[in-house]
Amino acid sequence: MNERRILDANINRSSEGAKELEDISRFKFDNQKVSSNLRTLPNGIYGILGEKFSLGRTNAEVAKQMVDAGVDILQYREKVKDKSIKDIYNECLEIRKITQDAGVPFIVNDHADIALMVEADGIHQGQDDLPIKALRQIAPNMMIGGSTHSPEQAKKAIEDGADYIGAGPIFATQTKEDVCDAVGFEYLEHVVKNHDIPFVAIGGIKLHNLRDVIERGAKTICLVTEIIGAQNIEKRIKEIKQIFGEVK
Repeated sequence: MNERRILDANINRSSEGAKELEDISRFKFDNQKVSSNLRTLPNGIYGILGEKFSLGRTNAEVAKQMVDAGVDILQYREKVKDKSIKDIYNECLEIRKITQDAGVPFIVNDHADIALMVEADGIHQGQDDLPIKALRQIAPNMMIGGSTHSPEQAKKAIEDGADYIGAGPIFATQTKEDVCDAVGFEYLEHVVKNHDIPFVAIGGIKLHNLRDVIERGAKTICLVTEIIGAQNIEKRIKEIKQIFGEVK
């Protein structure tokens, strides 16, 4: 009788152990799905902050207006020559809270350390910044994007494990120093036809040329000064969304 009870107890323990392993596996799989979702570039409006073009408003003020108006993803882009690293950190901390409350993905440009400290959703790097492969070592679950201006750069970014790429500048732009010449629709069309990776079309895009960019296959589009330099940010974002809706 005792032997029977011992056998039954061992069977129960084995069943419980198997269930625990199944639960752990399911938990890990669910987490992987969550991480994958967090690393997916959303379609729509990719906003970029920059106080130099914000009509005297702070980055936090503009961020709040943009997320309230329905921007789909938001990037912080300031340089240490314009702000102290402490100010950049404090701003990112405040904007992280704004975007998190609104459920909007938050990307930090260049400053991988600050992105990690404020628990941003991602990091965006230029051609002269830290390599994507190196970033992946310290930020395995973050969305990592890289600016590209040519087919060769797009291919390299994809091989290195970028979650998305920036394709541009489509038109001439003055919002970024030392920017390369406009790549035009030729490069945009190359990315659309040859790569499945999500991308954001960027560079000199305004209301008057937005429709042309969307019609060529761009699903995520960045307009910088057209939004942050608008007197009424909410109205401007509504106008942009209306064009998206009309083209689709």
